Amino acid sequence: MTPEFGNPASALVTGGAKRIGAELSRALAADGWHVHIHCNESVPEAEALAAAIRSDGGSASIVRANLADAGACRTLFDRLEPGKPPVSLIVNNASLFRYDTQADFEAAQWDEQIDVNLRAPALLTQQFAVHCAGRNGLVLNLLDAKVASPNPDFYSYTVSKLGLAGLTDLQARALAPNIRVNGIAPSVTLVSGPQTRENFERAHVYNPLRRGVLVEHIVMTMQYLIAIPTITGQVIVLDAGQRMLGMPRDVAFMVGENA
Repeated sequence: MTPEFGNPASALVTGGAKRIGAELSRALAADGWHVHIHCNESVPEAEALAAAIRSDGGSASIVRANLADAGACRTLFDRLEPGKPPVSLIVNNASLFRYDTQADFEAAQWDEQIDVNLRAPALLTQQFAVHCAGRNGLVLNLLDAKVASPNPDFYSYTVSKLGLAGLTDLQARALAPNIRVNGIAPSVTLVSGPQTRENFERAHVYNPLRRGVLVEHIVMTMQYLIAIPTITGQVIVLDAGQRMLGMPRDVAFMVGENA
């Protein structure tokens, strides 16, 4: 917690019940935030995480919403557990990650990934700005290192993340001086989709430093962006230099079979 946001304060983490989102939620709670853990289908995981945070002396609650539903995004702040500190931080972490290409993408899958990965952060940040009127706030958008060196695999997903990178810049311009907006763009961090463990281990270190990006690196970057009150409109790429390789395909395909 920093003086910029007051104490106590709350954070909303979308997709905050599993994988990277769960670790961000845990870290924020340990740092003194009340954490609103957003979930859609992962209610059992969200409830278990909130209980674990409370048992460790932290404060957490859950809020359920389908982020593909624009109406649910617009009313999410109204459905946060009452009686908690004001929300001063939103982490737009929730994301869909499904394979398609320029040749075979379909409108339904395109729409679904754009809706969750790009439209939802836009709508939630719009509501956050209203909720945060007269106070300082911070928006953190979780991107993908692909935004620094795109390739056409995962076509719709990549478009959504490129859009979110642009949105990060626009939001920072629109919401200053009270609300800062930044992005974190990690390369492959956890096994995803049909990826095998063997493929992940190769892909994880396929970069100039031969080091894998860890979840704790994302957590530390989040904490850094919270702590420094003069950073806005920035996207920090965590990829161990992978962008410099100029890969023509997704890293999973560069290192061999992905399933």
